[in-house]
Amino acid sequence: MSGDVLSGVRVLELGSFITAPYAGLLLADLGADVVKIEPPDGDPFRSFGTGKYSPNFVGYNRNKRSAVLDLKTEEGRAALLDLVRGADVLIENFRPGVMERVGLDYETLKAANPSLVYCAISGFARNGPNRDRPAFDTIGQALSGLLDLTLDPDKPMVRGPTISDQLAGFYACYGILGALFARQTSGEGRRVDVNMIEASMAFMPDVFASFTRQGVVMDSRTRAAYSQAYALVCADGRIIGLQLSSLEKFWVALTEAMERPDLVADPRFATRMDRIRNVEALNLILADAFRARPRREWLERLEAADVPHAPVNRIDEVMEDPEIRASGSFYEMEHPEMGTVRALHRPVLYDGERREGRCPPVLGEHTEEVLSEAGKTTRPRR
Repeated sequence: MSGDVLSGVRVLELGSFITAPYAGLLLADLGADVVKIEPPDGDPFRSFGTGKYSPNFVGYNRNKRSAVLDLKTEEGRAALLDLVRGADVLIENFRPGVMERVGLDYETLKAANPSLVYCAISGFARNGPNRDRPAFDTIGQALSGLLDLTLDPDKPMVRGPTISDQLAGFYACYGILGALFARQTSGEGRRVDVNMIEASMAFMPDVFASFTRQGVVMDSRTRAAYSQAYALVCADGRIIGLQLSSLEKFWVALTEAMERPDLVADPRFATRMDRIRNVEALNLILADAFRARPRREWLERLEAADVPHAPVNRIDEVMEDPEIRASGSFYEMEHPEMGTVRALHRPVLYDGERREGRCPPVLGEHTEEVLSEAGKTTRPRR
């Protein structure tokens, strides 16, 4: 068994870029049959590079089929309605109002299939003042407060991967699964609405609880101070991440690994709250100490002392790390046109197993197949 817990569930994904495709990816990885409905030019993410099979597209669209429908035409809309009648879920991430303008609003789709779970992902709340504005990941991070917690206030620059996009897709999947579970009893579909701002806020419940309960406005270093988390550069320029959390034994173990038992008796660091209050001073001491030895030596010392730590890997190093290789986190698939595609496994195992799936599709690869399953014998004009 490969853990195809959503086997038999048909999903129509009218998505582009990240939010809806990521929700579709999560469902596909659980075994759902996800049909990506694309316009004649395809998902814009296809062209983030050369051709129509960019790494950006490949990363978010494995285990799906691709069917091309032009929803601006009557024939394309009629074909979608035929597909909806045999579907369990429809996901879209258009701006609010787009589906209504093409005559494919929720009520129309519900009339075609009362058991349909319809999920709409937007940047802003559908009833808010910004509902019609464009929104991408940085806008979600900025308005939700997430970006303020990751910026260096002295040199603010957006860094790292998209976060709000994936969170919106993740919570959309969460909402869809809940609606599918409820449908088993009621037989009725649901409308599921998710927006990027609220999804990002929901990811940080402690941040808002700290403010509402204690009046503490967390900044980019607050969480690290409370968690006693550090990123330390070693003599060879390589970096180690470590987190002591709240257990006293890890702090004592770190001082032993550093050969600095005097720090335990230092009044600035005597208790966890002292170390939190004096985190900047402690960070300087740790930084000076770690610059004295190469990373390999520090890794050996920290492991021997049982201090929670890890090397800060570059992406190319992640794929070769013994932990990742032992976990079997990556697998390879073969596409008849695009060749070998290496993909990430879903991070969830059922009964110790997880599925290997299909390559991301080329544009319109499964149009005829999908339409024939809906009883269509001719292909809508593209």
